[in-house]
Amino acid sequence: MLPPLPTIIENFEFLEEWDDRYAYVIELGRAMPRLSPEHCTEENRVHGCESQVWLESHLDESGPKPILALAGESDSSITRGLVALMIAIYADKSPEEIAVTDGLDVFRQLDFGNHITSKRAGGLRAMNERIQREARKLSA
Repeated sequence: MLPPLPTIIENFEFLEEWDDRYAYVIELGRAMPRLSPEHCTEENRVHGCESQVWLESHLDESGPKPILALAGESDSSITRGLVALMIAIYADKSPEEIAVTDGLDVFRQLDFGNHITSKRAGGLRAMNERIQREARKLSA
């Protein structure tokens, strides 16, 4: 199970070396529940990522407010961790909240821009755009 976003940010800020931060990203990916193979479809595939990435989303109305429930998968351990971080950013948010949240702000805050490849940065943008698009579609 993924820790809440404030805990993740606190842990990142505690880790000074990028090797340790990457190890933590991989840990986050391991902590994220696996996406079942039947959800790893072309429809759920995120295009624009260097690795294979799938995001599955649906409206969860079982709690006090409807939220966009997200699940993800990747064929790369580091990318799987980045997917987990993206999911943690948007966890427990309504489609309306997600539509006005820029998930990439957390990556900027944690200084990922200087420590990931341009292809991975493009993948993060593609994941964020996909989540935003789903949220806008559900909030309309």
